[in-house]
Amino acid sequence: MDSQRVHGTPHQRGVDNEEGEKVFGNILAELESVDLPLGTTLRSIYDDQPNAHIRFMEKLDARIRNHDREIEKMCNFHHQGFVDAITELLKVRTDAEKLMGQVTDTNRRLQEAGREVTAQTGEVIRCRSQQRNMATTVEKLQLCIPVLQMYSKLKEQLESKRYYAALKTMEQLEKIYIPRVSQYRFCQIMAENLPRLREEIKEISMSDLKDFLESIRKHSDKVGETAMRQAQQHRTFNSAVAKQASVGHYAKPLYSLNWQTHTRNILMTEDDDDADEEILTAQDLVDFSPVYRCLHIYAVLGDRETFENYYRKQRKKQARLVLQPQANTHETVEGYRRYFNQIVGFFVVEDHILHATQGLVTRAFTDELWNMALSKIIAVLRTHSSYCEDPDLVLELKNLIVIFADTLQGFGFSVNRLFDLLFEVRDQYNETLLKKWALVFREIFELDNYSPIPVETEDEYKLVVSRFPFHDAEIEKQDFPKKLPMSQSVPQIYMQVKEFIYASLKFSESLHRSSTEIDDMLRKSTNLLLTRTLSSCLQNLIKKPHIGLTELVQIIINTTHLEQACRYLEEFITNITNVSPETVHTTRLYGLSTFKDARHAAEGEIYTKLNQKIDEFIQLADYEWSMAESDGRASGYLMDLINFLRSTFQVFTHLPGKVAQTACMSACKHLSTSLMQMLLDTELKQISMGAIQQFNLDVIQCELFASSEPVPGFQGDTLQLAFIDLRQLLDLFMVWDWSTYLADYGQPTSKYLRVNPATALTLLEKMKDTSKKNNIFSQFRKNDRDKQKLIETVVKQLRSLVNGMSS
Repeated sequence: MDSQRVHGTPHQRGVDNEEGEKVFGNILAELESVDLPLGTTLRSIYDDQPNAHIRFMEKLDARIRNHDREIEKMCNFHHQGFVDAITELLKVRTDAEKLMGQVTDTNRRLQEAGREVTAQTGEVIRCRSQQRNMATTVEKLQLCIPVLQMYSKLKEQLESKRYYAALKTMEQLEKIYIPRVSQYRFCQIMAENLPRLREEIKEISMSDLKDFLESIRKHSDKVGETAMRQAQQHRTFNSAVAKQASVGHYAKPLYSLNWQTHTRNILMTEDDDDADEEILTAQDLVDFSPVYRCLHIYAVLGDRETFENYYRKQRKKQARLVLQPQANTHETVEGYRRYFNQIVGFFVVEDHILHATQGLVTRAFTDELWNMALSKIIAVLRTHSSYCEDPDLVLELKNLIVIFADTLQGFGFSVNRLFDLLFEVRDQYNETLLKKWALVFREIFELDNYSPIPVETEDEYKLVVSRFPFHDAEIEKQDFPKKLPMSQSVPQIYMQVKEFIYASLKFSESLHRSSTEIDDMLRKSTNLLLTRTLSSCLQNLIKKPHIGLTELVQIIINTTHLEQACRYLEEFITNITNVSPETVHTTRLYGLSTFKDARHAAEGEIYTKLNQKIDEFIQLADYEWSMAESDGRASGYLMDLINFLRSTFQVFTHLPGKVAQTACMSACKHLSTSLMQMLLDTELKQISMGAIQQFNLDVIQCELFASSEPVPGFQGDTLQLAFIDLRQLLDLFMVWDWSTYLADYGQPTSKYLRVNPATALTLLEKMKDTSKKNNIFSQFRKNDRDKQKLIETVVKQLRSLVNGMSS
C-alpha cells in the first residue's frame, strides 16, 4: 500500500511519464529559445516533481545527442564543398601575395606623391579657418559698429548739450542696439553707464531750469514793461478813436479841446516810436528753451510729475517775492511802475508757459496764483496808497492800475477786483485833492485884498468875465474905469473849482464807467469840495482875528456871487459828461447851502465884531459919576463911536438883503444894553444927578443917530426903540416922576412901561448913597425935608414891587 501510495500504479506511472515527457519537451523548447529567462524555467524543473531534474538531465542528454547527429550529418553533407573551397584558396594565395606587393608599391608611391598634397591641404585648411574667422569678425563688427556709432553720437550730443536728443539716442541704444551685442563686455559697460548719464542729464537740465528761473526773475521787469507799454498804446489808440467818434456824433465833446490836442500829440509821438521800435513779445525777451528742454527730458525719463511739481513750487516762491513791494514803493510813481512791471512780467511768462507747453502749468494753477497775487496786490495798494498825499501821484497810480488791469485782462486774467479797488483809490484821490485845494483856497483868501475888482478897460472887463460868469446890466452900462462888486478871490475860486472838476474827471478816465456814473462821481466830489473844503476855509477865514468888518462885508458879497455861479458849475459838469441835469438820480450841487452857511457865519461874525468894537469904545468911557452937573455936551468916546458906526454902516449899504438893517439894529441894541449895564454895574456904588444928566446927553446922541437912518429901510422910529429902555429910565430920574411911575405901574399905557422896578431901585439906591455922603440933596433938605422921606418911601415901594415880582 505504501509503495503504491508512493509510486502509484503502473497505469498511473505510464500516464505520469507521458505528461512528464510533454512537460520536459516544453521546457527544452523554452531553453532553446533565447527570448525567455532561464531562471524561471529551471526553477519550474525543480519545483515540479521530486527527482524531476534527473529525468530532465536525461532528457537533455538525449536532446544533445540528437543535435550532434544532425550536425554530423550536415558536416558530412558539406565536407566536400569545404575541401574544394580550401583548394581554391590555396590557389588564390599566390595571386594575393603578388597583388599585395603591387599594392604596397602603389601605396609607397602614393604616399610619396600625397605628402606635398597633404602639406598644401593643411595650408588650405588653415586659410579657410582664417577666412571663416575673418568673416565672423566682420559680421560681429558690423553688429558692433552701429552701437559704437550711436554711443559716439551720444557723446557728441552730450557735449553739444542736446540732452533731449541724447536721451532718445540712449533709448535706441538700450532697446535696439545693445541687445544685439549684449554678450560683449564693452556693451555691458555701456549699458551700466547709461543710467549715470541720465542722472547727469537730469542734474544738468535742472541746473539749466534754475538758471532759467533766475533769469526770468530778472527779466520780469522788462517783460512787464513791454507788455504794459503795448497795452497802454492800444488803450490810447482806442481812446482817441472813441473821442473822434464822440466829436463826430455829439455837439458837445466829452473832454475839452486842450485834452484832445494833448491826446493827439501823444498818439503821434507813440506812432513815431512804434515805427522805430519793433513790437516785442515775452518770447523775444526770454529764452524759454531751458524749460522746454527740461520738460522734455523729464518726460522722456518718466519723471514729468516731479518736474511739474518742482516748477510750480519754485514759481509760487517767486510769485511771493514779486508781490512783496519795496519799502519806499509809495514814494514815487517809478516805485509803483517797477512793482507792476514785475507782476505783469511774471504772469506774462506764466501765460506763455501755459500755452506753449502741455500741462506744465494749467489754467487752474495760474488762476490760483493770480487770485493769491490779486489779494496781495489789493492789500499792498490799500496800505501804500493811504500814505500818499500827492494827488498827482495818486492819479499816476490810478493810471498804472488801469494799464496793469488792461494788460492782464488781455491775457485772460480776471481784474474786476482791481476796478473795484479803484473806487477806494478814487476816494483817496479825492481826499488828496481836497487837501490840495484847501491849501489853494487858503492861499487865495490870504492874498485877497477884499475890495471890489477895479477894471480900467474893456479888455480887463472881458478877462474877468471870461473867468467868472458875471452879468450886471447896470455895471455894464457904466463907463470905464469901474469896479465889480466882488473881490479878486471870486473868479479865482470859481476857476479853481473848475480845475478841481477837471482833476476829478481825470481819475474817471478809462474806468469803463458810463457817462451817468462819471457825472455822479463828479458831482459828489464837487459837493465835497464845496460843502467841506471850501466851507471850512470860509469858516476859518471868517473866524480869523485880522478879518475886520470891511473884509466880512466883502466876504458876504463874494459868497453871494459864488452862490449865483453854482448853476454855471452845474452846466459845466453837464457839458463835460453830456448827462442832462433832468436825468433821474442826478446829484445836485450843494453850493447854495455852502455859501448861504458861510454868509450867515459872516453875518454873525459881523454882528460879533461890531459889538466887540462897540465894547472897545465903551471901555474908553470915563464918566465922573460924582459930578455936580453935566458938561453940556456928549462924551467924546460916544461921538467917536457914533462916527465909527456911521462910516461902517455906509459900507454896509452894499450888503444884500437886510443884513445891514440887522447889523444896525444889533449894534444899537448892544450899545443900549452896554450903557444900561454901565449904569447898573455893581462896582459902581454911587452916582450923582449931574452924572445922570451927562449920561442923558450921550443917550440923546444915540437917539439922534438912530433917527438919522444910518441904514435905509427902517420904518418910523423902529431903530430908536433900541434905546427906549434907557430913555424911559433916564426920563424917570430926570423928571423925578415917581408918583406917575408908581401909580401907572403895570398899566399898558404907562409912561414908564419899559422901566423895571429892580433897575430903578438899583439906580435910586446909588443916588441915595451919594446924597448921604456928598450932601447932593442938601437943597431939598433946606427947602423941604419931606422929600428925603419921599425917597425912602419910593425905595420901600420899589422894593415891595421887586419882592412882588419875585414871589
